[in-house]
Amino acid sequence: MEIRFLGHACLSIESKGKHLIVDPFISGNELAKHIDIDSLEADYILITHAHQDHVLDVERIAERTGATIVSNFEIVEYYTKKGFKGHPMNFGGSWEFDFGLLHYLQAQHSSVFADGTYGGNPGSFVLEGESKNIYIAGDTALSMDMKLIPLFTKLDLAVLPIGDNFTMGIKQALMAAEFVNCNRVLAYHYDTFGYIVLDKELAKSSFNLKDKELILLEVGDYIEA
Repeated sequence: MEIRFLGHACLSIESKGKHLIVDPFISGNELAKHIDIDSLEADYILITHAHQDHVLDVERIAERTGATIVSNFEIVEYYTKKGFKGHPMNFGGSWEFDFGLLHYLQAQHSSVFADGTYGGNPGSFVLEGESKNIYIAGDTALSMDMKLIPLFTKLDLAVLPIGDNFTMGIKQALMAAEFVNCNRVLAYHYDTFGYIVLDKELAKSSFNLKDKELILLEVGDYIEA
């Protein structure tokens, strides 16, 4: 399973020959200005919540690719009314897609579209695909609910927000890695805005002290899950 960091909280994931885009916010991100949004492949667009820094480019990508939008009921309803394809989910639900088994779980945050439309409850995803399992936490605070994940899935990678202020910071992200029992963490949701600038050396040393690998990718770089 290949994962490409497209800046902020946006990921491109290839699983079982299908292409997924998570929380597309590219055209409005100065740090991702070298990413050609109109060349990105997408069979599915996964959305954790409705904030503009997670959905800005949904319609542009979906209109060009015909991708199916996967999110909570309210977000999918918002886009299907605009003529886009969607697959609604809600907390505790799972669905076997052609890219893998997807679980939709809680996140502790807020969710509203830029036009004021209610975006339902924010969420997160666990993807079991191609012999690897990943947790995409979305924008979230630390939550005891995370401790439930290892009870049904052994994770190979946890994608966690780490920029603080709007989400978890370094200490809470490290605790989240312990809660989900995963020693390999891809950090995201940092550096995009002044409120979430990350002390990278402190972050790396904090994770090293707990024998956990913290991955900080340059925008556009890849890893294998």
